[in-house]
Amino acid sequence: MPHAIQTSTTCGCTTTARPSGLMPRLFAFLALNRQRRTLKDLDDHMLRDIGVTREEADIESKRQVWDVPDHWR
Repeated sequence: MPHAIQTSTTCGCTTTARPSGLMPRLFAFLALNRQRRTLKDLDDHMLRDIGVTREEADIESKRQVWDVPDHWR
């Protein structure tokens, strides 16, 4: 059975809840690490599309895998 870690907000946006248990946390860390590596590889046009500067993307991509959002702790 998959672990759902996303919850909806009233604005229709999606937020990620704190993963519980060892395996869901491990998968969340791995997914975050993969997303950061992918962000580093986006070209400037794609970064503009998502509203991120090259500098912001570089800073985010260099964060450690355990440097996670506060709501995960």
